[in-house]
Amino acid sequence: MKTNFQIRYAAHPKDAKNYDTERIREDFLIEKIFLPDEVNMVYSMYDRMIVGGAMPVREELVLEAIDPLKAPHFTTRREIGIFHVGGEEGMVKVGEETFTLGYKEALYVGRGERDVIFSSKDSSNPAKFYFNSVTAHREYPPKKITKKDAIIAHMGSLEMSNERDINKMIVSQVLPTCQLQMGMTELFTGSVWNTMPAHVHSRRMEAYFYFDLPEDQAICHFMGEIKETRHIWMRNNQAVLSPEWSIHSAAATHNYTFIWGMGGENQDYSDQDFSEIIDLK
Repeated sequence: MKTNFQIRYAAHPKDAKNYDTERIREDFLIEKIFLPDEVNMVYSMYDRMIVGGAMPVREELVLEAIDPLKAPHFTTRREIGIFHVGGEEGMVKVGEETFTLGYKEALYVGRGERDVIFSSKDSSNPAKFYFNSVTAHREYPPKKITKKDAIIAHMGSLEMSNERDINKMIVSQVLPTCQLQMGMTELFTGSVWNTMPAHVHSRRMEAYFYFDLPEDQAICHFMGEIKETRHIWMRNNQAVLSPEWSIHSAAATHNYTFIWGMGGENQDYSDQDFSEIIDLK
């Protein structure tokens, strides 16, 4: 197996105004998440969130404690939210306990001194595990979460091109966590806009992972301050970091699904400062 990681440093919004396309993509876009028998991750200085993925094909993949953590185990001081986003069923072994995840099912792993190991049921159709991790101050037990366990909010409309189900899965109303909050938003056929009207929440940063998008289609993610927005063109199975000062919204050439993950000062999903659509520039 192979583990790859990058460190991404935080940017001041005044500096980000001067970034060209290449620099914006370099600092915020995470292009390569799934490669066979590799664990790939980005360690972000935004609330020290780690965003990554594991794709076990011929072997099991251990979630290694990368050097920046300075810890014996990845979970020594961290909690993790894991989503299965492709292939046949996959298994996640947490210490001595093994969890089987189907498509769009999730697993919460609390902090603790034990290994986390990924494997696939079928190497010809390998599992893909997307994960977010943030620092944690106490231990909570691991728990599998399905859409049946989720708090589902139906929002938007076809007329506004944003009809969607927001599946709140790893949130404080479903299970206890330290600061991690994650969920999955599924857009209906004919709808392409997410998170509109746009908002910011300075108490929390966020990461978006886009999937269920045909390989010949693309998604345009919008970021930046309300009156100084930028865009990033993205493909299927890519993620983007969203600083606490930035909006996070997107439109695509096809409907899609995305996973949102948050870390920061609070766990309040409704902690959002909205903008008017006509105020965006």
